[in-house]
Amino acid sequence: MAPHFDSRGSSPHDLTSSTRNHYAHPVGDGYLETTDSKDYNVSHLQYTEPDDLHDLVCVGFGPASLAIAVALHDSLDTPNICRDLPNLSEHQPKVAFLERQPSFAWHAGMLLPGAKMQISFIKDMATLRNPRSEFTFMNYLHKNGRLVEFTNLGTFLPQRVEYEDYMRWCANWFNEVVEYDQEVVQIIPENLSTGSQKVESFIVKSRNRRTNTMTERRTRNVVIAAGGRPSIPKHLPQRHPKVIHSSQYSHVIRDLFKDPQYPYRAAVIGGGQSAAEIFENLHSHYPNSQTNLIIKGAALRPSDDSPFVNEIFNPSRVDDVYHQSPALRASALAADRNTNYGVVRLDLLERIYETIYTQRIRYKSEAAWPHHILPHRHILKITDSPEIPGGVRLHIHNTSGDFYVEGENGDEVIDVDAVFVATGYRRNAHEDMLEGAEGLRPNGAHKWEVGRDYRVLFKEGTVVEDAGVWLQGCCESTHGLSDSLLSVLASRAGEMVNNIFGADPYPTQRGSKKSISLNGRSSMTSNGITNL
Repeated sequence: MAPHFDSRGSSPHDLTSSTRNHYAHPVGDGYLETTDSKDYNVSHLQYTEPDDLHDLVCVGFGPASLAIAVALHDSLDTPNICRDLPNLSEHQPKVAFLERQPSFAWHAGMLLPGAKMQISFIKDMATLRNPRSEFTFMNYLHKNGRLVEFTNLGTFLPQRVEYEDYMRWCANWFNEVVEYDQEVVQIIPENLSTGSQKVESFIVKSRNRRTNTMTERRTRNVVIAAGGRPSIPKHLPQRHPKVIHSSQYSHVIRDLFKDPQYPYRAAVIGGGQSAAEIFENLHSHYPNSQTNLIIKGAALRPSDDSPFVNEIFNPSRVDDVYHQSPALRASALAADRNTNYGVVRLDLLERIYETIYTQRIRYKSEAAWPHHILPHRHILKITDSPEIPGGVRLHIHNTSGDFYVEGENGDEVIDVDAVFVATGYRRNAHEDMLEGAEGLRPNGAHKWEVGRDYRVLFKEGTVVEDAGVWLQGCCESTHGLSDSLLSVLASRAGEMVNNIFGADPYPTQRGSKKSISLNGRSSMTSNGITNL
């Protein structure tokens, strides 16, 4: 067996003692440096050899799995909680987290200068579950010497770059149990004993993205928290170098547009937060550029984050949503979409409007404006541009004539150096991973079904009670709009630890045996960012 560090990406195990506590990572226009405490933080979770039978393997190490790691640490750190979880108190839990990225990162492609979080820092990895945890955002500020200065800002909304650094700080506690550069390709049910007809564990197969080495880990429980996969509409080029998903914007923009003074032409597709942020970033950092924001609707619309509406993201609302009838639940989700989908924070919306208005002062004709918002447009296709070398041509159907007296219906083309597509994420990674387990679905089920506790419901009698698969971040249609967001992570992670390691591993919670199908549909958030 290869040494376990061979399968890791960069981690503190690879650093000298003089550099472990001081590191930097790229952020926007520069680097954000973090100084940890004098001794490198190590969690209560310990490394488990891949050949050992694990209690839990988490697929993905984004915020959802990170919150579970934090909840596990806190449970082991709190004697009275640990006593209530016999599967933790009786032996050291054998856990592993498998992450396909080379190191912890949270939407690094959209860490734009000045971009702020859209939820309160109190909804961090721990506070709503245990305000005394070491992993609160407040403790992170304290440990990094910024608590007083942050307080002086008078805000509950930290910059996105700082919150990502906070999560990275938390993640570094768990380097002993996280394997980076590991892409999970398959999850296979298995029988541990020849005498049993039931599935007693699962084999998690992963590929090292650097070496192509395959590794198998056996585990009683699997949590799939793989996050969203960038989604580009099927009729548009999927791998064109000049058709770029918003998730890659910060990674590619400097190589794509090398000269800040050059009159680049760019288009942005989408009407949500990410599209608006990219549109503003382009004309801010490339003052001579020409940009078009192409939207389906009539206008950019503000997100609703008022206090009463925000209660839909309360952890307690998950029970309410789950136990509604399918028709009522679908209707309620549709009614609340303007909290999170296809909307823009008001402060950004107002800045963009001011930019558009300033053009009315500077230019006599709207045709001369360098920056436009084009409403009521539908992209038909994207081809190579005959006018711009290496560029692309957008073929667009304009329906503005149906809405405005001076509007025109018809097809039009726009030639640009690059187009940025902010059209959300797909949340169906679990379907590919569980393809080999489809025979365990209940009779007649065509999609994976989950209970209130997020456990996949297999055909009755096929899987033992102390083994299971759990889904995180792909249950919006059953558990509510908060499912893919940061809002409920701390509380939900506590539930997950209790469900997996408690005396009654899978307690029925107000009818949790009831199941609802997950259809793996595309998901787009207002900020273009799926948080898990």
